[in-house]
Amino acid sequence: MIMQAGYVPSRFRYSYTVPIPKLKDCRVKSMSCDDFRCIAISPILSKVFEYCLLDRYDNFLPSSDVQFGFKKGLGCRNTIYRVRNIVDHFVELKSTVSICALDLTKAFDKVNHHAMFMKLMK
Repeated sequence: MIMQAGYVPSRFRYSYTVPIPKLKDCRVKSMSCDDFRCIAISPILSKVFEYCLLDRYDNFLPSSDVQFGFKKGLGCRNTIYRVRNIVDHFVELKSTVSICALDLTKAFDKVNHHAMFMKLMK
């Protein structure tokens, strides 16, 4: 019905944000805003709509063959295998190989959580 009407309910853009403690044992030390990770809980109908869209238009939303994250059945071992093959190829050609690796696991932890909570409360 949403597709036929061309109208998405405005409540679909809202979610409920829940702070989840990063620490395994919260009782050991006093906690600050930096000790929480937020998850957003969306309305169930918006999630159903999202899955319907993905099911219908998945063929039009391809991802790159060199993307390994956030893909079903792929992960770190696939990335390591791919990098190893590329390095081996250049080593066989007697070429120098330079690799730069970035650990982005903390990239999303750089958000000022206190400021984010204040904005969410407003």
